[in-house]
Amino acid sequence: MKTQSLTGAAALLLAQASVAFAALPSNKTSWQQYVVSPQSRNIVPASILSHSGNVSNADVLVSGGGVARLTRAELNTTYPSWPSGTNAKASSEAAPNTDGGVTRTYNASNAIDGNLNTFWNDNTEGQYPDILTITSPSKVVLDGVTLESSSDGVPESFTVETWDGSSWTQSGSITGNNATRCRVPFSQNVTTDQVRVNVTQDQETSKGVYTRITELWPALVADDPAVPEIVLDFGQNVVGFLEIDFAGGSTNTPGIKLAFSETLVYLTDVSDFTRSGNGDAITPGTDQIAVKSTPYKWTDTNGCAYNDSQVCADGLHGFRYLKISLDALDSDSPHTSPSGFVDISSVSLNFTAYLGTLSSYSGWFECSDEQLNQFWYDAAYTNEMVVDDFLADTVDPRDSASPTLLGKTVIYDGAKRDRDPYVGDIAISGRTAYLSHEDVSTAVVNVLADLAEHQSDSGWIPPASINNYGLHLFDYPLYWVTSSWDYVLYTGDVEYATTYYLELQNVLNTWCPSVTDDTTGLLTKSKYYHDYAFLERYGIVTYYNALYVQALQSAAKLANATNHTSDASAWQQRAATVSQAINDHLWDASVGAYLDDSTDTTRHGQDGNGIAVITGVANATRAQSALDYLADKTALPYGNAFMDNDSLLAGGSERVYAFTSYFDIQARFLTSNVDSALDEIRRLYGWMAASDPGITFWEGIGTNGSAYEDAYTSKAHGWSTGVLPALTNYVLGLTPTEPGYQRFAVNPAFPQNITWARGQEATPYGDVYLEWSTADNGTATISLTAPKGTVADVSVPKKSSVELDGTVVWSASSSDQTQSDGVEVQQNGDLITLVGVSAGQHTVVAK
Repeated sequence: MKTQSLTGAAALLLAQASVAFAALPSNKTSWQQYVVSPQSRNIVPASILSHSGNVSNADVLVSGGGVARLTRAELNTTYPSWPSGTNAKASSEAAPNTDGGVTRTYNASNAIDGNLNTFWNDNTEGQYPDILTITSPSKVVLDGVTLESSSDGVPESFTVETWDGSSWTQSGSITGNNATRCRVPFSQNVTTDQVRVNVTQDQETSKGVYTRITELWPALVADDPAVPEIVLDFGQNVVGFLEIDFAGGSTNTPGIKLAFSETLVYLTDVSDFTRSGNGDAITPGTDQIAVKSTPYKWTDTNGCAYNDSQVCADGLHGFRYLKISLDALDSDSPHTSPSGFVDISSVSLNFTAYLGTLSSYSGWFECSDEQLNQFWYDAAYTNEMVVDDFLADTVDPRDSASPTLLGKTVIYDGAKRDRDPYVGDIAISGRTAYLSHEDVSTAVVNVLADLAEHQSDSGWIPPASINNYGLHLFDYPLYWVTSSWDYVLYTGDVEYATTYYLELQNVLNTWCPSVTDDTTGLLTKSKYYHDYAFLERYGIVTYYNALYVQALQSAAKLANATNHTSDASAWQQRAATVSQAINDHLWDASVGAYLDDSTDTTRHGQDGNGIAVITGVANATRAQSALDYLADKTALPYGNAFMDNDSLLAGGSERVYAFTSYFDIQARFLTSNVDSALDEIRRLYGWMAASDPGITFWEGIGTNGSAYEDAYTSKAHGWSTGVLPALTNYVLGLTPTEPGYQRFAVNPAFPQNITWARGQEATPYGDVYLEWSTADNGTATISLTAPKGTVADVSVPKKSSVELDGTVVWSASSSDQTQSDGVEVQQNGDLITLVGVSAGQHTVVAK
């Protein structure tokens, strides 16, 4: 049979049938309009959100061509004090802690010690009253008192009582306070030797609801000169090193404090997260600068300017918003001052992550639904933000700086935090990388190989370099197996599989049997291990065992690719045995879904049920039942919850992980629940895209669609990019089935409300191009370009007939299946599959 060109085939089809085909645009570069990646490593702010205090010409930090000045008058450094011998007591006191070798206390005495860097912290979060009592050895005359508090522990409502010698008298009352310095005037002078502050409400912050009083002064103290501040918006989440061009400053080395945040809700006087917050405690949550009087460029660098402990900065940040303040820490004296003036000519960011320019996209996707298109490219950018060089002062500081990874490009879990390459995250972010930027595969294999080389004698593979490869996660060795197969499948690098084949055997034949229950044949998790969400579930769990089946299936494919056929057969048989055991021990017939674990008869998890469907552990009947149950019990406006109740975790039925949602979405596509899959995508990714910071996708979503771990939450997390492979694999319908796309499947879902889709993927053999469209009368057309050396299996809906390049190869009126030019035609349920379509340009039409 002669192969026709795409243009010729399309003309022939139009001549054969007068149907209204969907308008598939002819411009094959229109996908580029959705790309959100920066086009340069030098990123400047998009806008000034606000400025306050004595600030002039702030707008030049966006428009350029001038100098912004922040000015602050000299502060009063002399504050009133209590008589010598005064003591303080409190209703409760938080326990001391040690961070970076420094022990911090939170005693009541901190509220009268004259040190603005210490504070009293109660120990009853959100419970009241919180009471601070000051006792003087001699009577004092007070016209009022002033309460100075930490910004993350401001008393909102409180009373001030004084002792008259026999009883307490209310001398002042405050409600609705939001200031860190709050004056409480008395109606008349009071002579007393005891003052009591009774707090009945604190402002809620990301650090909890506590009373944190820095000082209680025995007088009315005026406000310090307002802190000059400028809030910059970089327009989207970015990551890298901030650079500031200073045009000069006053000669007293005025201080600049920098606070970073991915969202406005957590943009405060301290950053939403800093490296110091994960153990490298050199800053109190802001980066500090002692500004020189002469012009110079400052680059944010991890470390301290003086004595390894003063004027310190954390270096790299992931953020969207930046607050610049003219202020200084008392502890940085005498090297910097909280007053003076600072001139700034420009602020910019050196973007350090993968730069996804138009030319760097080796794969792309586009369809008739613009929202889905944007999700694809938002996911690509989220993933770009987590691809970066592995450097000692930019990785998670918790003993993660592995010498074997230093200097290599890796794929991290998150851009802001934790910044460590976790293999569970790569199970999704790796697929995103292969389908968007093929050169990122190097970052993936650098991590997979390094983890394999740190395999323990037990066969266990560490999840990441954190804790010197010592974080014991139960599920991540299995993700190393599945991620290894994905890497070989998408890149064709079979040599990797050969190199680490022994490590593969050790995971499955040494470690897995060591954690297998002899009675059931299922993996059983002890309290020695954690998992992806640090969940307190142990024993026999559906998720771990369904993932085990997936790992065995992936291992069998790796074994076949490396000619270890006996291993492949053994692992396939074990996968079947484990699958049967899951069905025997974990299926809950009362609701029609798999139990989360065998000890709780009420809870059902998204993770275990999703993977059970993907792997075929669930037959068609059970798969549909489980997916229907989850859709009914877990659907939220911002996605599907990862648990159907709160028995495992408080708020579990309101928590959404895009990580485990990917399994759920895959399962729905694979079982032809296409509308359900797209509905989940639109709720989950639509919520994140419409919420601050926009574009990038979050580590987790909590109650009412909030960041599930408040300010600590990463808002750019690679494991949340599953929408990209889902759209390419199922909506476009392109999936490799043999290493390097030597064989690949074309099987679009043909969603009812999507009229066309198209895309391209790079392979070792050349680019695969695919497009499909549907007509008003239901005719479906697929156009395909397959590079030399590849074979495609193309599936279309079963209708009256199927044509390949203008020739009918299957007809409903004939019971015979046709074979033409080596192409075998198979009926698979509601699909007709053309098996073995050769390289070249082809058009397949079902009508």
